[in-house]
Amino acid sequence: MDLSKIFLKDACPTPVGGQAVMEGIMMKGLKRTAVAIRLPDGRIHMKTQPNKTLPKWTKIPVIRGVVSFVTSLVQGTGILMYSADVLEANWPEEEEAGEDKMEAWLNKHFGEKGAWNLMIYLSVIFALALTIGMFILLPTVVANWLKPVIESDFVFNLVEGLMRIVIFVVYIAIISQMKDIKTVFQYHGAEHKTIHCFENNLELTPANAQQFYTLHPRCGTSFLLFVMVISFVLHLFLGWPDLALRIISRLLLVPVVAGLSYELLKWAGRSDNWMVRVLSLPGLYLQKLTTKEPSDEQLEVAICAMKAVMVPDETPYFEGICDLEGNLIEEKSYERKSKKEMAVERA
Repeated sequence: MDLSKIFLKDACPTPVGGQAVMEGIMMKGLKRTAVAIRLPDGRIHMKTQPNKTLPKWTKIPVIRGVVSFVTSLVQGTGILMYSADVLEANWPEEEEAGEDKMEAWLNKHFGEKGAWNLMIYLSVIFALALTIGMFILLPTVVANWLKPVIESDFVFNLVEGLMRIVIFVVYIAIISQMKDIKTVFQYHGAEHKTIHCFENNLELTPANAQQFYTLHPRCGTSFLLFVMVISFVLHLFLGWPDLALRIISRLLLVPVVAGLSYELLKWAGRSDNWMVRVLSLPGLYLQKLTTKEPSDEQLEVAICAMKAVMVPDETPYFEGICDLEGNLIEEKSYERKSKKEMAVERA
């Protein structure tokens, strides 16, 4: 791995960040967010929307990291679900399974929009619970079983930290074998290549973007690894109290860890020295699991999303089919519908 092709000397870091979704990319600039999705018929569906204005206190170092983590989780989950629904609505005609009982109950009691919002927040809560359980609670409980043979608090924390990293790497390695996840990871690679291309002031074309690595120093994968390393350092200061107190302390430190990890990631993204390279190296190797080489068609989607956020502030927001330059060619507003409604439309 040639680090000179990742920490590019003449690159100009951009505030644009992204996320891979189902068959597409979300790009978020300073003022707007764009979601580009490749439909089954080959066209690109695009939705642009303004970013929410946050109060000044959310810009305070460390605190901004916590705010960014929470908002990214909520927005990211919503956009991921949106991409799945857009694909479902545009999939070639096939036999519909009908509305399930849970969906019907939610729609009846909360309405279509209310049910949608509820599912987003429930998904976020479930994701947080799963993450905390798998990567925070499980390692500390398992490490506690070694108490009869370990006396050093440092060794206890080291075992817990290593176990957390191993669980995370194994989890990523397993899900990366799934076909749909592989596609998402290809779009993740397309996002990084496109941002590299833009930061190096090259024309945004698939050919230009393909010359770059799929790895990027500001990737969220590196953020997660920073979270684990910083957790280990902070936990050292707490020693190894009883199990209940240890679990509570781990949970209370989650916002602090998220905030510090965010600051470290921002520093790594705008700096290029030996210390940054050493700290970033594990995360870059981990990105080899979470990114895959994209096709030119996938890069077209990423470039389209990038161009849609790098526009003048007065540019209208839209939703519909767009060309490869990110320009609207057919307005097509999408509203989430139940399976019964979609079946009626297709009939």
